[in-house]
Amino acid sequence: MEKENPPGADAPHHIPVEDSIDLHTFSPRDVLSVVEEYLEEAAAKGYKEVRLIHGKGTGTQRAAVRSLLARHHLVEFFSDAPPEAGGWGATRVIIRAGK
Repeated sequence: MEKENPPGADAPHHIPVEDSIDLHTFSPRDVLSVVEEYLEEAAAKGYKEVRLIHGKGTGTQRAAVRSLLARHHLVEFFSDAPPEAGGWGATRVIIRAGK
C-alpha cells in the first residue's frame, strides 16, 4: 500500500529573497532549480552580489552549482566566498549589470 503525500506536500515554498541563500534546506534534487529561480529573483530585486551557501562536504553540490553558474546568463563572475563568509563552502556571485 502506497502512502499518500499530505495535501500541499509538492506545493512551492515561498522564500524571501535576501543577499544569500542556504542550499542545505533544499532537497539535493531541487538545488539547481532553486539556484536558477533565486538568481532571477535576486536580479529583479537589484542585487549586484549574492552568496550561495552549499557547504564543504564532498564538493558534489558545489561542483553542480558552479557548473550552472558558468553558463547562466545573469552571472558575471563567481568565486569562493571570503573566509569569514564561508570560504569554499559558499560561492560569491556577481550578477551581470543590466539584466
